[in-house]
Amino acid sequence: MGNVFSGFNALEYFFLICAVIGGFFVLLRLIMLMAGGHTDIDSGIDIDAGHADSDVGFHFLSLHGLSSFFVMFGLVGLALYRQSRAGAAASVVGAVAAGLVTVWVIFRIFQWAMSLQSSGNISIEDAVGSTGIVYLNIPPGGIGRVTVNLSNHLREFDAMEKDGLELATGNPVHVVKVNANVLIVELIK
Repeated sequence: MGNVFSGFNALEYFFLICAVIGGFFVLLRLIMLMAGGHTDIDSGIDIDAGHADSDVGFHFLSLHGLSSFFVMFGLVGLALYRQSRAGAAASVVGAVAAGLVTVWVIFRIFQWAMSLQSSGNISIEDAVGSTGIVYLNIPPGGIGRVTVNLSNHLREFDAMEKDGLELATGNPVHVVKVNANVLIVELIK
């Protein structure tokens, strides 16, 4: 085993150590994720002392980002210097480029994955312009209830008729505006 590394110079050892340390942390993170744990070790600058959001999956200066950078930096640098016989400067530049590209690709993957999530929240203001049916009578000048199809979901809201008229259950209505948490509706004729 000692003969394998006997012909290495200082730069090759540097690349090898970077690859081994980075690979160790990548493997450690993978094992912890598989086991259901998580790593809170983060070298990113975070001023907010509150709780962590669900969108903190990847930062450039996190353990994940740094370990990914060092794995590719070490492996590509060693391959360029040892196998391709590139000079020291070319190997270091190629290694840094490979590390940065790796971090950028991982960042884009996390960014894409984060774009797939949805909050599931429905804003009452989105109801303006939609149609529905009176669910509970709207008394003259009073508040009743309507069901409105909002974002392909049937929702119930408090509602008033815009001119203060009475609307009976089952009448079709059109939402014209929102006043606080009450829909202002008019009868569809």
